[in-house]
Amino acid sequence: MTWSQNYDPLGNLVLSSCIAAVPVVVLLGLLAFWHVRAQLAAGAGLLTALGIAVLVYGMPAGLAGMAAVNGAVFGLFPIGWIVLNAMFVYNLSVETGQFAVLQRQIASVSGDRRIQALLIAFSFGAFIEGAAGFGAPVAITGALMIGLGFKPLEAAKLALIGNTAPVAFGSLGTPLTTLADITHLDLHQLSAMVGRQLPIFSLAVPFWLVAAQVGWRGMLAVWPACFVTGLSFGVMQFLVSNYHGPWLVDIISAVVAMVVLVLFMKVWKPKDAVEKPEVEAIPAGASQAPWKAWLPWVFLTALVFAWGMPAVKNGLNAVFNAEIKVPMLHLAVERVPPVVEHAEMEKAVFKFNALSATGTAAMLAGMLAGLCLGLSPMRIVKLYGTTIWKLRVPLLTIALMLALGYVTRYSGTDTTMGLMMAGTGMLFPFFSPLIGWLGVTLTGSDTASNVLFGNLQQVTANQLHLSPIHMAASNSSGGVMGKMIDAQSIVVAAVATGGQADSPDAGTVLRSVFWHSIALALLMGVLVMVQAYWMPWIIVGVK
Repeated sequence: MTWSQNYDPLGNLVLSSCIAAVPVVVLLGLLAFWHVRAQLAAGAGLLTALGIAVLVYGMPAGLAGMAAVNGAVFGLFPIGWIVLNAMFVYNLSVETGQFAVLQRQIASVSGDRRIQALLIAFSFGAFIEGAAGFGAPVAITGALMIGLGFKPLEAAKLALIGNTAPVAFGSLGTPLTTLADITHLDLHQLSAMVGRQLPIFSLAVPFWLVAAQVGWRGMLAVWPACFVTGLSFGVMQFLVSNYHGPWLVDIISAVVAMVVLVLFMKVWKPKDAVEKPEVEAIPAGASQAPWKAWLPWVFLTALVFAWGMPAVKNGLNAVFNAEIKVPMLHLAVERVPPVVEHAEMEKAVFKFNALSATGTAAMLAGMLAGLCLGLSPMRIVKLYGTTIWKLRVPLLTIALMLALGYVTRYSGTDTTMGLMMAGTGMLFPFFSPLIGWLGVTLTGSDTASNVLFGNLQQVTANQLHLSPIHMAASNSSGGVMGKMIDAQSIVVAAVATGGQADSPDAGTVLRSVFWHSIALALLMGVLVMVQAYWMPWIIVGVK
């Protein structure tokens, strides 16, 4: 049984878009305004999406159900797998007492929480994004900041805002390599074009991050630190993306930004004094050797980086990599113009790459670190079991969130909203990054947004005599601003900063970052519009 998507079931694109938006409105509304638990809000959004897909869009119920199952399984693996094992590494560090030692070392760079936010939420988060992507940066940086004494909501908000500028080059450039594959556009040109958009925001985000933390007056007191962090990251982001490619952009930029900030803090101190975070006392019996405190994170960074290398990933996949064609759904949904140039069947293949998955690298890092820190195998296994139990509800929530995203993707409801934006004529360059923002907000992934809307951007650009490279790249650049409010990231942030008396729920986290996401997405739209009509010389491939 096959089914062709219909992007305008009501015969009026505006009305169809309003109906298509209902599941997202239900989900975000329940989270943000009615304080409904995340898993219940996700379930309500999923049921709404299924109802609209079947009753309004005419999608066969069996296909809609299998799309939900496919998304739920993907939510558990690889997304939930990453979150679980990242939190396992954190719990192990706390269990051995080494996290308290690590806190003191980071505090020695600067006791100022604003500087620590720049170092962890922005710079270190970008490094993890470049190596792993998905939910790992938010989970790890959120947990680190909680351990340093940041309030739970503050840590969640900063982790999400910090995880913006690096997303387009995340996971060793996966969003852009996927975009090039989908659109058949030149990968290096796409990388270079994104590298001429995001560095401006890479310079701005550190200022924005600290202002969101302590207000604009508090930010002005540390503006030199914000400037050197953003400038060093942005310059390297431009150079690597334009003269090498998308693969190592985040990793190199993040390392340079961290080194520059640490060195800068040796010669400069903020004039005002911000309350230092309360660093926990080092537990009795915990080794205070600096290298031991970093051991779990060194293992995590090294293994995640190694797992991201093509040679390692391909080698592990050669040992085991099960690709399962989703029953009933694989090649059963047809995408049609104008989203694609020619009608094509949508694939639905679940990749169970258990060995090469990023979460497996994180699990191995935790186990190796535990053994090196003197824990017995039985104690490590018990700690792992405790981590699973604590995350049982968040993992269910992530599965429901991804199920919702997959139903909207395969039913075509998200494409309806994208098409409405694409019909804006001369204003399309402004809305082009907003389409990418919409895609990430719905799917939780810049890669998935590029798969969803990459061809739409290219087809619309050709019709309006705009640069396909520019518009396709803008989809990815705009998408990064949606990363902080997608349901998956919100839940991960709430999980990573949970366990405290004043821990925020998903709705509270969402409200804290929603308008930041909107504002940054609109600014990206303005930038793309200026580039399209007033700065054509900056567009790659346009003379």
